[in-house]
Amino acid sequence: MKKFILKEDFLELFPEAQIGVLVCLGIDNHVKEENRYASWLRECEEASRQYTENPEFTANPVIRGWRDAFYKFKTKKGARCSIEALLKRVARGNQIGTIIPLVDIYNGISLKYGVPIGGEDIDKFEGDMRLTIAEGGEDFVTYGSEGKSEPPAAGEVIYRDDYGAVCRCWNWREAERTMLTEDTVNAFMIIEAHNTESAANMDAALEELAAMIRSELGGTVTRHLADASSPEIELE
Repeated sequence: MKKFILKEDFLELFPEAQIGVLVCLGIDNHVKEENRYASWLRECEEASRQYTENPEFTANPVIRGWRDAFYKFKTKKGARCSIEALLKRVARGNQIGTIIPLVDIYNGISLKYGVPIGGEDIDKFEGDMRLTIAEGGEDFVTYGSEGKSEPPAAGEVIYRDDYGAVCRCWNWREAERTMLTEDTVNAFMIIEAHNTESAANMDAALEELAAMIRSELGGTVTRHLADASSPEIELE
């Protein structure tokens, strides 16, 4: 039985962290209609502007909060939280393109609620998935790197399984090995909060994300919360 585990070293650094998890089994993630989610993404982009109202981009609470969280651990220069990257693109007048259904859905929810969301293919995990502190040197091949491993530094917050790193600098960049594809049938979806304040929108975001996955992709979706009091979740 594969599990998702918040490790003690991570919780020592972020004792108030909450990770909302959806375990999605038996979904159909194939593209059936090109640009199906394009207009919905435009609506979510407009909704996201509430999180970038301050003209000084880094002064906006969502951005400031995650910047401060990233200062607590070792990061690669220029690494930023995934929600910052999405919000910056929209704030600069760029649109979020469509990719595959599950990615389009979670990008929209991420923008709408101002929360970082990620997803991985459970069937590609080697053993348990852990959110932990890197020892340094874990195998990590990201999309577009032409197979070259770019291991995390010791002290980075990473997701990892028995094989290697799955996502570097908490939620900055993911490994190609476990990424969602059209052929994904069983997905591990996460919404992240580094403290109680940043978890304010998590409940609503999880609820809408779960509802959209059920209605659009089918399968079964179960909802969980991992935190210091309940650090382990079964994924199958």
